[in-house]
Amino acid sequence: MKSKLDPLSMAAMAVTVVSVSATAPLTAAASASPLAMAFWRNCLGFAVLGPLLLLLRRREVVRVARGERGVLRREQWRPLVFGFLAATALALHFAAFMTSTRLTSVAMSTALVATQPVWQALIARGQGVRSSRRTWVGLALSVVGAAAAGGLDIRSGGTALLGDLLALVGAVAQAGYTALSERSRADVSTPLYSTFTSLVCGLELLAVCRLAHIPLTGFDRSTQLSLLGLLILPQILGLGSLNFALGRTSATTMSVLLLLETPVAALAAWWFLGQGIKPATVPGLLLIIVGVTVVVTSGGVERATAQQGRHRSTGTPGYPAYAPYPAYAPYTPQPPYTPQHLTFPHSVKRDPRVDWATYTGDESPTVTLTYHGAGAFDTLFLRMPHAAEEEPGRDKDDR
Repeated sequence: MKSKLDPLSMAAMAVTVVSVSATAPLTAAASASPLAMAFWRNCLGFAVLGPLLLLLRRREVVRVARGERGVLRREQWRPLVFGFLAATALALHFAAFMTSTRLTSVAMSTALVATQPVWQALIARGQGVRSSRRTWVGLALSVVGAAAAGGLDIRSGGTALLGDLLALVGAVAQAGYTALSERSRADVSTPLYSTFTSLVCGLELLAVCRLAHIPLTGFDRSTQLSLLGLLILPQILGLGSLNFALGRTSATTMSVLLLLETPVAALAAWWFLGQGIKPATVPGLLLIIVGVTVVVTSGGVERATAQQGRHRSTGTPGYPAYAPYPAYAPYTPQPPYTPQHLTFPHSVKRDPRVDWATYTGDESPTVTLTYHGAGAFDTLFLRMPHAAEEEPGRDKDDR
């Protein structure tokens, strides 16, 4: 995807970073229980994602409700289980992250939660995905930075250390949510999946609040304003500007830009809450940001290397390794195959199985960029992004 760094795109990126960065300060400014804030955070997310889903994916919702997609068929129970596990991991992320903003500083909380790509890379390594030397360098920098930034809290102990540990738990849970989502996202679009996880996550947090007798109403004015801010900034402005920016720049660029959440959130906490940053923690915080940036930017190199290796292993020159076409994907007539290339006459629509055939498993068919559980809406259903170059024998009108 070619980046279009025009003023409108840069403004959308700035709005995204500022809106997302407001999550931790708004949570820290509220007086309600962090678990209650996490519950309402997901309720607000569902309130925003639900209408957008009906607006953008109404036909898909109708087909799922009628059972025409076979979401609950025998082969779909496994993805459904992974979906529930992913929603549970997301609930743990919200509970741990939002609690950590009360126990430690906003700067430490956001910096440690931002290590989510590091844990995601380790999970991928445990699943057999080879990591480049650049990724391991980024991992090492992030670990050293986290140890350096949390050194004062480790020596002093108390609630600050507990807050740091909870922030790390939130990062691991976010990485687990992403990994589990990749196992359960085969037959639903990102808007539907995001709405589903927000609903399940909210119900789970509601059950926890009820069991712990945590009040969910009767909040003071500061908590009400914080909840309103969470709705307007991260959910509406943040999600909307993120999707607009993703249409004009790459997901990797946005992932790196979202790392600015740490300094922006720390500045907001200092301005509105009077939280200062200890000078001794600054080098560690910078190392965390640098390390995570290295890990994020090395992802594209690893995927390209893996794809080249798979292409070399195929017996047919010029064609990638073919992935199995899932039984639950929609059937459409396949165009005739020729030895030179695949042809797509004007009268025949493009077969979605051709896109699945080029799926090597090293990259997700959808944008996996998320921030605190909110997914991007500009992804395609059962489609891989088309290559930049023109396919032989295919006109622009056939797209």
